[in-house]
Amino acid sequence: MNPSAFGTTRRAFLSAAGVSFFATPGLFADNLFPTPSLTEGPFYPDRLPLDTDNDLIIVNKNLTPAIGEITHLTGRVLGPTGSPIKDAVIEIWQCDANQVYLHSSDSGPKARQQDKNFQGFGRFTTSSKGEYRFRTIKPVPYPGRPAPHIHFKVKKGDRTLLTSQFFVRGHPGNNRDGIARVGNPLDRELLMVDFKPIKESKVGELSAYFEIVLGRTPADQEAELKRSN
Repeated sequence: MNPSAFGTTRRAFLSAAGVSFFATPGLFADNLFPTPSLTEGPFYPDRLPLDTDNDLIIVNKNLTPAIGEITHLTGRVLGPTGSPIKDAVIEIWQCDANQVYLHSSDSGPKARQQDKNFQGFGRFTTSSKGEYRFRTIKPVPYPGRPAPHIHFKVKKGDRTLLTSQFFVRGHPGNNRDGIARVGNPLDRELLMVDFKPIKESKVGELSAYFEIVLGRTPADQEAELKRSN
């Protein structure tokens, strides 16, 4: 999906939802809708694993894969006008199929049920086209969070540009999850992702595609102001 098509999809959703943002001519003519930010949550790893690559299914050189529905997660990181963001670092983290995070306050009490073959955290640096990819598992719900989700951060240099979560489109728990229900209908739609079966896969693998659109940060706005003076 190219940036212009992605922007058209977002605008079409607004139109279908009856949102009246188009009352201001040209308001979104040159900008895509930014991916909403959400809370980091309490389980960003307090001690990073030795293996932090983009394959969360295999830890280091272990031969035993993680439990769960293997998912090939791909996408792009784009700027407000759809330009690709090169050399951005994307981090993802999520609980394993047994509902345990890679965090001492969670994996400590639940050590017996933790899937030791799941990396729990990974990072990837985007290409010149803003592309990223991970191999992970389809997220699962857990007590207190009925909506399966994957946490993510986007960083550039020493700055964190976005922290958020995305969800499984159509999962019944989305309507009962306090975080998945925050914001307006558009914000919620922008964080929903389809997990689709890969037809040629013999082991039931899934694919998921999620484009991240960064809004202008306060630092960006300040830089623009200086350039205009």
